[in-house]
Amino acid sequence: MEKKRAKWGLLFCLPFIVIFLIFQLYPILYSFYLSLTFQENSRTFVFIGFENYADLLQDKVFWQSVGNTWKIWLLCFIPQIVSGLLLAILLTQYRIKGAGFFRAVFYLPNLITAASVGVLFLALFDWQTGSVNNALTDMGLIQEKINWMSSPAFAQGITAFIQWLMWFGYSSILLTAGIASISEDIIDASVVDGANAWNRLIRITLPLLKPTILYVLVTSLIGGMQIFDIPMTLTKGTGEPSKSLMTMVFYLYNMAFKNNDLPYGATISYGVFVIIIIFSLIFFKVLYGKEDQAK
Repeated sequence: MEKKRAKWGLLFCLPFIVIFLIFQLYPILYSFYLSLTFQENSRTFVFIGFENYADLLQDKVFWQSVGNTWKIWLLCFIPQIVSGLLLAILLTQYRIKGAGFFRAVFYLPNLITAASVGVLFLALFDWQTGSVNNALTDMGLIQEKINWMSSPAFAQGITAFIQWLMWFGYSSILLTAGIASISEDIIDASVVDGANAWNRLIRITLPLLKPTILYVLVTSLIGGMQIFDIPMTLTKGTGEPSKSLMTMVFYLYNMAFKNNDLPYGATISYGVFVIIIIFSLIFFKVLYGKEDQAK
């Protein structure tokens, strides 16, 4: 009976295994092979070893795209985790009426495609016909219309704001679930011992939220390092001003599909992969390293 059950289990798993091998594992392996080649024409690839990786380490545009990606992600993630945590605490510990309604409202921006939101903000901040310039001019706050997207700092800030707007609700729901999973016996015991709300937050809630915070951090890092659609929409494929919105995946797209250099595009993709892995391990070590040493 156990062997028959095992066979049935394998049979039900087979569709997933086949799809994974064809549509995930094979592209991953083939991309690595491409990164070790030089493209002579559309169908001819010559093996050159790790030369593309050596070129990548000296590619100034790639390192600029790395810096741009990190700036945008940090500008998004820090407010995202702070606002998500505050909302989670308000909706759980203070038992606000209609908490379920607010969770749904905060999550709604996540259901809209990022490109659509990018198009909306591009229209709002258009320096000739945008609603923002028209409103500020009508109110007398500015005399002449401002070309908002000509500023690298503003371009990165508005990109980070769009990312925050779309994802802070998702983070708050995860953190809310994490807080709700904390045993009320622990909270009640701390109240009996005289702990105030601040001490409960610092000494009980946040330490017990470490797994959830780590999950939000790593998933946000993975998504943030792959940001593409919003910069692509806001800059109409240019990455301007001053290439401030040229993110890593944006640069990958340009090299692989605009410049038709698939091997170098594959090399960039593995560079992004290595960066994500390294910093995910660093974050995990920072959050759990001291506890592991204590054990």
